[in-house]
Amino acid sequence: MSAAPRPPGTDQRPATPDRGFPPGNGNLADRAHDSDGSAASPRDTVSPASSVSSTTIQAGSGGASGRGSGGVSRRGSSAVTKVTSTAAWIVGMTALLIVSITLAVTIGSAEIGALDVWRSIGAHIGLDRLGLDSSPLSTLRDGIVWELRLPRVLTAAGVGAALAICGAVMQTLTRNPLAEPYLLGLSSGASVGAVLVLVLGVGWFGLPVAAFGGALLALTATLALANRRGELPPTRTVLAGLAVSYLCSAATSFIIFWSATGDSYRGILSWLLGSLGGAAWNDVAVVVLAVAIIGAALLSRSRTLDAFAFGDGTASALGIDVNRTRWTLLILVALLTGAAVAVSGAIGFVGLMVPHGVRLVVGASHRRVLPLAALAGASFMIWADTLARTLFDPRELPVGVVTAFLGAPVFAVLLRRRRVGQ
Repeated sequence: MSAAPRPPGTDQRPATPDRGFPPGNGNLADRAHDSDGSAASPRDTVSPASSVSSTTIQAGSGGASGRGSGGVSRRGSSAVTKVTSTAAWIVGMTALLIVSITLAVTIGSAEIGALDVWRSIGAHIGLDRLGLDSSPLSTLRDGIVWELRLPRVLTAAGVGAALAICGAVMQTLTRNPLAEPYLLGLSSGASVGAVLVLVLGVGWFGLPVAAFGGALLALTATLALANRRGELPPTRTVLAGLAVSYLCSAATSFIIFWSATGDSYRGILSWLLGSLGGAAWNDVAVVVLAVAIIGAALLSRSRTLDAFAFGDGTASALGIDVNRTRWTLLILVALLTGAAVAVSGAIGFVGLMVPHGVRLVVGASHRRVLPLAALAGASFMIWADTLARTLFDPRELPVGVVTAFLGAPVFAVLLRRRRVGQ
């Protein structure tokens, strides 16, 4: 005697949310996430129409299915829980960033307290005129906070946020867990443009433009070399990025060798290794505005990025113009990378480490990954720069050296675990 047919929807098994990088390992069901970041079943990923009809049947079947609207309620409750969890993470990471900024400004040879930091900020934003700051700092201490330490710390935060966002987007668009601006040649290309401006003395305002132009040319060259019948194989992409990076580094070295002399040579070399030593408020303005504007534009395309995580075929089936959208997003990434490199030099591995760490904690939905990666990258870069300027005080390490020491082991672990190219 054959078994009675099961009501529609009752044979669905819950999918396990992926906590790592979506492309690469596991089947489509294991990696699938819907638009709100929740895990999707194989049926949801293959046919959106069947998914909708299945949900409708479950909602209307009531007691016939034994689950009825309870399944929809549980799903709605899960969505609310995820939104609450995301908001909690954002609030927590924002609080961590504020604490990091405050403590980093207090660290140095001159004794500055946390209260002094906020008194200086309050005086410069006009709180003293409202009677909320009754004991302003001395001119010397205020200068240390406002003119020296705070611009550097805020620049570090902006650079870290920019590189983390760029890494998260590039890993998705290229479906390569090892992609980031430094490894794919964007940072080196931006360095060529920036060094040309520095050597020629064009002026500070030409620096971000030249860095963006160099990053865009390097990105175009990398993707052209890596492209194979419309695809970007991970190993080929990394090797193409390394080739472009070496070429740009050679060009930069030639420019420095031919044109730079004396102290300018030393200053440019320090900048190329990644340094925030000369950060000023105009640097803060460039990188923070770039993160705010371009980061918001990328966040508004989070669902598009989620579609790209499943491959070009899936994105095309959802009505996305794959080539045009990819180039639009990569140009935004190149612009953001150029802004970061213009104020800090070439800093590697931040865009590799931070997005992976965030995905392990909150999943693969870009609606959660992008803002949290920005906050985590900002805090990480603040402490990396603090370590660089205090570890061998009074001598100062380039911050790119610190991030390389931290990032190289992470790169090796990812390379071993992911087995890219196999």
